[in-house]
Amino acid sequence: MEDTHHNQGACKDAINIGISNMNALPKQPIILVVDDEPHLRNSLSAILSLHGYTTSTADGGKSAMEALANKHFDLVLLDLCMPDVNGHQVMDWIMGQQLDTCVIVVSGDSSIDSAISSLRRGAYDFLRKPYEIDELVLKIENAFSKRRLESENRAINLQLRESERWYRYMVNSSPDIIYTLDADGLCTFCNDRLESLLGYPKESIIGKHFSALVYAEDREAAQYVIQERRTGDRATRNMEIRIPHCTESKLLTLEFNSFGIYDETGSETPPIYIGTYGVAKDVTEKKKAAQLISYQAYHDLLTGLANRMLFKDHLELAIAQARRYRHMLALMFLDLDRFKVVNDTLGHVIGDHLLIEVATRLRNCLREGDTLARQGGDEFTLLLPQIDSQEDAVRTADKVIKSFGAPFQIDGHELYVSMSIGIALYPDNGDNIDILIKNADIAMYESKAKGRNRYQLYSSGMNVTFAERLSLEIQMRKALERNEFQVVYQPQINVITGKISGMETLVRWASPILGYLSPLEFIPLAEETGLIIPIGEFVLKSAFNQASLWKQAGLLPQRIAINISAQHLEQEGLVDFIAQLLREYELDGSMFEMEITENALLSDGEHIVEKLRLLSGMGIKIALDDFGTGYSSLSYLQKFPIDTIKIDQSFMRGFPGDSGNDSIVTAICTLAQGLQLNLIAEGVEEAEQYRSLHTLQCNEAQGFLFSKPLSSHDITALLMKGAPLGPQHLRPQHCFNL
Repeated sequence: MEDTHHNQGACKDAINIGISNMNALPKQPIILVVDDEPHLRNSLSAILSLHGYTTSTADGGKSAMEALANKHFDLVLLDLCMPDVNGHQVMDWIMGQQLDTCVIVVSGDSSIDSAISSLRRGAYDFLRKPYEIDELVLKIENAFSKRRLESENRAINLQLRESERWYRYMVNSSPDIIYTLDADGLCTFCNDRLESLLGYPKESIIGKHFSALVYAEDREAAQYVIQERRTGDRATRNMEIRIPHCTESKLLTLEFNSFGIYDETGSETPPIYIGTYGVAKDVTEKKKAAQLISYQAYHDLLTGLANRMLFKDHLELAIAQARRYRHMLALMFLDLDRFKVVNDTLGHVIGDHLLIEVATRLRNCLREGDTLARQGGDEFTLLLPQIDSQEDAVRTADKVIKSFGAPFQIDGHELYVSMSIGIALYPDNGDNIDILIKNADIAMYESKAKGRNRYQLYSSGMNVTFAERLSLEIQMRKALERNEFQVVYQPQINVITGKISGMETLVRWASPILGYLSPLEFIPLAEETGLIIPIGEFVLKSAFNQASLWKQAGLLPQRIAINISAQHLEQEGLVDFIAQLLREYELDGSMFEMEITENALLSDGEHIVEKLRLLSGMGIKIALDDFGTGYSSLSYLQKFPIDTIKIDQSFMRGFPGDSGNDSIVTAICTLAQGLQLNLIAEGVEEAEQYRSLHTLQCNEAQGFLFSKPLSSHDITALLMKGAPLGPQHLRPQHCFNL
């Protein structure tokens, strides 16, 4: 095939030239008068001028050829008998040069041979001397008329040829197959797309019946579509037919639009069907995309299970059938126990692989006709559409629980994961979708509350516990609006000097309804509901505001530590929010330290690294809280920009004296010194612990031995005293009253 752009340009140009030739305004023709006798030559030129023609003259054959070589003439009035070069020689020369001009011989040689010889050499007409002027003018007008007709005919033919070529190019360059069939369904024409799409050479298809190309299962439908006899609105549109590829083992789906072709020449007889014209578009990928979109709309892409939408459709149908035939059905809500630990310690990739294996194991516990769906995260729902009694549901739940007794082998990790299941029955526990799902969910939470790795049938009494949890969430939302949360501060002490070196910011909830709540009572629910984000922003604003006040009063400690939850750290706007607070309160980033847990670092490693580096770039220090309680603590110290590690307070219990905890605390102190990291011990409550930490060269300590968390007013008073809080300065009442 010729170059597309070249063909396209050439065809357009040719068409435009043809149209231009047809539509161009007629120009004044120029006549060359050739005669060796001056009187005849000049008189003829004068006569033609009187009739409106433009003329030039030549006194012989030689001068005529020179004139024709240098200028275009539309007509030559040529004498034959000339001394140098005669008229026949001039005509031979004109033919040899292929000049586009018309010749009328005007000669005194009246012999028939001379006339025939002239006409054979291309002369338009022959006029004998002497002649009548009217006769000459008429022959000239006829010659020009003939030339105009020939020119128009050439332009029309050129346009037709180029139009045909352009049409052929467009048809063969079409992304769709274009074809025609005769009345018997035999192929009479197809474009080049047939070969490029289906692999069939055109020559092998011409003359064959169209059914030879169609997939066997679609041939019956194809005969009414591909060989369409109807026209207009009655013709079949957008019908999909499958066609096998000629050489590759694949089926393509083509969308056919066909039109009947009729011979309507007879006005008094009905039109005669003579064939079909059709267009076939390749919609294979479009079909696959539509199927994929449909699949994605109703399935979970990770596990391949039904999603919420498809599950609700199946549940709605099952309830309708159960109502009609008066039988029971069971709805189970399943949730993996401690799945978050797997995600936090081993990462989301391992977590996703585990969910895939969990789905496979659950499928193996089902009957044919049961519907298993993933609701999201690690939550699944199971529909048993027809059961005889609740024992049928219990047997399935028990089968699921037992199947999870065997470990999962995931990417080299051996994981033991259990399942908590809640069961709601129709019609005893609800007669519609929403109530059944809600009650199965409540029963699942009850099974977790009773120890996990078990199933629980729903009972109405469970609504009380669920209602309490819902009430706490509602009160927490209102607490944000009513400013019921309070920020308190606990000093961090330099182990050597006993003076305050830093301040950890903590949050408390003073509820007028529920009383004074510690973080353990509301933070887990805040993380589950997402309320930890606005609570965290409140703590940040409060701490920055207090830092500004201490700065103005000259009481600012070396460092103010603020806890950042894993969810808050994952928020896109956190870094910008902190940067805005620094600008708003005109504070330096070096005044602050952000405390994060190991779980926060596990959520999205590279993304978290970038955020911590941005914070570190502002001068803010990063502390790793609860150090030693995770699985891969040491790797964080190299990967993340950590400045401080905090010994978890659980290691302070029994320290010193407990050999296990003594070894851990000693190892962490040695590690911090080797990596030149600041080290803070949490939960210090005894003077002996303080002295041991001093011996181990731990940098800082924090705990009730020095001070409980205090309000901003009380902590400000403590800062104003400026007295060391180390054991040598503690009065006895401090140890007991705090």
